[in-house]
Amino acid sequence: MGDIAKGVLGGGWALVVGWVLPAALNLAVFFFAVVPSLRCTAAIERVWPSSANQTALLLLCSAVAFGIVLSALQTPLYRILEGYLLWPRGAYDRGCRRQRARKQRIADLIACPEGRTPVQRALLNEQLARYPADDDQLAPTRLGNAIRRFEEYGHNRFRLDTQVLWNELSAAAPVQAHRQVETARTSVDFFVALLYGHGTVAALALLALPSAGAERPLLIVTAIALCALIPLWYRSAVYATDEWAAAVRAMVNLGRKPLADALGLVLPQRLAEERTMWQLVTRMSRRPYRDAADTAFAPYRAAPPDVETGADL
Repeated sequence: MGDIAKGVLGGGWALVVGWVLPAALNLAVFFFAVVPSLRCTAAIERVWPSSANQTALLLLCSAVAFGIVLSALQTPLYRILEGYLLWPRGAYDRGCRRQRARKQRIADLIACPEGRTPVQRALLNEQLARYPADDDQLAPTRLGNAIRRFEEYGHNRFRLDTQVLWNELSAAAPVQAHRQVETARTSVDFFVALLYGHGTVAALALLALPSAGAERPLLIVTAIALCALIPLWYRSAVYATDEWAAAVRAMVNLGRKPLADALGLVLPQRLAEERTMWQLVTRMSRRPYRDAADTAFAPYRAAPPDVETGADL
């Protein structure tokens, strides 16, 4: 029983809270606000459960199924909101310019602190921290920048590209640090799934209007309410990345040495040399092997352990 609980609280918990739960909430809205207007159709009437228990079971099974599907599609779902997927080139460039101007505006406000309380300055610094340090890494959306800031953290500070070495870093970092990253991401997943679900249910409510009768006002109110909530969930997802960013930062800071040990490397004392080492490791992972790598890695490779020859036996 204890092993089952550990499994649920592990990766399964992230799936349930991040994807299944928001799917259940959206399905509940769909079942009670949209489906009544569709019950008059023969197809819906034929498959609709005849009792409350069967309806609850259908809702549960549908939530689990949709949650698993959303989790499997999370990469493209995130990329759309970040501005990397299905964005025309012109919209992408305009978004980047707008985000660059917003970042500069916040930086200018911080540089002129007159008339602002310490709390207001802290909030401005919090907003600025949701952007990557390098302007060349800016994304066209606020969520894209909020995520990009910790994707480029390891490379910006140590030249450790976490996008390339994420699996190695996850395997070598302390278990608690890895668990914190998964837990922190769950909150962002929740709002992202809620956002997409609201948009889908609102669209279905509008599509059901032509065939609706007395339920038409309910469909209109439902669609308007869900559309009004979408910006709130988006903003909440952006704010929730703060904890995710802190967890990734801790994972990079605490996992660098275990990762170097696992790769058979010695972490240099000088930061400049460490940056060079991680840059070499990233190149080795991304590019085909070249003989020059043998000489380049020589200063950083750990000496092999002494092997007893057995001569004293």
